Amino acid sequence: MLYLVGLGLGDAKDITVKGLEAVRRCRRVYLEAYTSVLTVGKEALEEFYGKELILADREMVEQEADTLLKEADVCDVAFLVVGDPFGATTHSDLVLRAVKLGIPYKVIHNASIMNAVGCCGLQLYNFGETVSIVFWTDTWKPESFFDKIVKNRQNGMHTLCLLDIKVKEQSLENLMKGRKIYEPPRYMSVNQAAEQLLAIVQNRRLQGEKPEITENTICVGLARVGALDEKIASGTLQQMSTVELGAPLHSLIVTGTMHPLELEMLKLFSVDSSSFENNACQRTT
Repeated sequence: MLYLVGLGLGDAKDITVKGLEAVRRCRRVYLEAYTSVLTVGKEALEEFYGKELILADREMVEQEADTLLKEADVCDVAFLVVGDPFGATTHSDLVLRAVKLGIPYKVIHNASIMNAVGCCGLQLYNFGETVSIVFWTDTWKPESFFDKIVKNRQNGMHTLCLLDIKVKEQSLENLMKGRKIYEPPRYMSVNQAAEQLLAIVQNRRLQGEKPEITENTICVGLARVGALDEKIASGTLQQMSTVELGAPLHSLIVTGTMHPLELEMLKLFSVDSSSFENNACQRTT
């Protein structure tokens, strides 16, 4: 049996009872280590679960998944995922491979940023399509995610922006030369995401557009959701470019049309209460 077990968002104790029981009866336990991170390290998880964990990076899961599945064909194997197992499409691929090989699987769900984001007071059913904001480089500055945010906002919907994670990435030079040398891990902050959005707003203006999203659009920055040091800040997009939310992981929300209750909740986390007094920068039902 292959078990895909969600670990939740905080620390070792966020695993469900059902998930913990599955982990403890498995012979091999893999920890997926590239789509998200917990607030504690591998050693803390091993101590709490009473099991040795095998770190599974992107390369291993995408290129050596067959090895993992062969093990699941002869014994119980657990694949641990921060958040919920289906928070990343890679894990759907693992399930499809297991089915093709006739290996039974079981999914044990947990909280993910997709539903825990409701902690800021915005109602989950008012969210539109989720987008990912990637790190720009000197030669690659995609803007396609901005159009999806605009579409959501035109429909009155909020947008959850998942921010880029670079773990075990190679530089272009090392990749081309086949050198297994990896860059230090990088995690995009709310500041960086806001700066890229502001740059796109300026670009659109230079192209003669009147952007749907501006410096005064109300946004929400979130850090380490589900952890003891969780931080939430609400304010304008401009304010999000300077707000300090500390250690990763971060997420950003661009609001759409807000119900008065949503607005009242966001005010609890305001960087500056005057941000919400300007009717021009908010939409309410």
